[in-house]
Amino acid sequence: MTGQTLNRKRLYYVGNLSIFMIGLGFAVRANIASNLQDDIYNQIDLANSAALLGEALGATFTGFALTLLFGSALVDLIGMKRMLLLSALGYIAGAAGLLLATTLPVDSTVETVVLISLLLTGLGWGAVEAASNPMVAALYPEEKAHRLNILHAWWPAGIVVGGLLGVAITSMGLPWELNMLVLMLPALVLAWMVATSTFPVTERVAAGVGYAEMFTELLKRPLFWVFWVCMYLTAAAELAPGQWVNISLSNIVGMQGILLLVYVSALMFVMRHFAGPIVARISSIGLMFVSCLFAGIGLYLLSLATSPILAFAAATVWGIGVCYLWPTMLAIVAERFPRGGAMAMGLMGFAGGMSIQFVLPKMGAIFDAAKAQAAGGADKLAGLSPEHMQEVVRYASVESFQSVAYVPLLLLPVFGLIWLADRRKGGHQIETMGAAGSTHQH
Repeated sequence: MTGQTLNRKRLYYVGNLSIFMIGLGFAVRANIASNLQDDIYNQIDLANSAALLGEALGATFTGFALTLLFGSALVDLIGMKRMLLLSALGYIAGAAGLLLATTLPVDSTVETVVLISLLLTGLGWGAVEAASNPMVAALYPEEKAHRLNILHAWWPAGIVVGGLLGVAITSMGLPWELNMLVLMLPALVLAWMVATSTFPVTERVAAGVGYAEMFTELLKRPLFWVFWVCMYLTAAAELAPGQWVNISLSNIVGMQGILLLVYVSALMFVMRHFAGPIVARISSIGLMFVSCLFAGIGLYLLSLATSPILAFAAATVWGIGVCYLWPTMLAIVAERFPRGGAMAMGLMGFAGGMSIQFVLPKMGAIFDAAKAQAAGGADKLAGLSPEHMQEVVRYASVESFQSVAYVPLLLLPVFGLIWLADRRKGGHQIETMGAAGSTHQH
């Protein structure tokens, strides 16, 4: 434990930068989504371009989910340092691949290059989550919800920085490809910081809990798998609309949709620092119940926004709702299933990533179908005037956002029942592991 204490401050900066990189990548993808659609997918198949784009963006989440699934099982063997170095490499290679794609002719080959490049950035994201979450859980075992929310506050911070740089690049008329450098340069800094840092072992390893015990812990407790299913829905409510907001809202409210994403992210950055006091009053499960309620209402209002003021108001409700979803779900599992180790947290992230892989293309398909319906047929899209096309996009955007608005509301009975059960028992007590791996409560 000495190494952990001596390196805690440096590890804090490494963790923050690694999570910051996730947000930066998220913003860069949102920045370039419309460019990819215009320059590549509209040229290949105008009627289905949104679905093709959704599929490509979804590849990021597939890479994330797969790395997290296998990386969480392997992080104890290969170490947090190697996992985070893999992360930096994924971001650098993915950004370089997207730059390469812009130099190629528009055909099936360029589609493949974009897909692989986005997959690589997803690998970088997954490697961050596989290493940084268990690192923080190991460093702060008795305040996991608070510390994981603060760690993940740097995710929206990355979105703010990446989003504003993207807006600056667009407004100055600079090539959109510069967004790739925005992603690549901090990844090089991350690689250097990781290479020169010393990392702790995970909480499970420090307590002497073996792999067999870890798997037994997860298999014998059905509540873990309830939370695992919940993660599919909470991730869909948060991340899918975030990737879609620029395309959907830019032509509706007369502003760049990425600005809404920047605003929501700044809100989330501030709010996540107050997770600890909120959890102390209503518990982690109580926080999830309230968050899902706000998220569902916010998504529905977002679909109805017709002006910048209404869009910001709806985005505020949505932002308050989704703010705590991801880190608090991780914290709930870390609090209740500490013997599950990095694998338990990794499985949660895997569920979140795979959720988006299914939801983003679905949103794109709903968008395309509504677009064709509003135009009077897919074959008439190419001949629409700019004014008519704006109306078509407005209708399609409402349909795609409303299609996911009900998702977080489905979780209200689940979190509500668990919350009531905890309260009847006097409130849930955080489980931690003793030196010999025994589980006890605080």
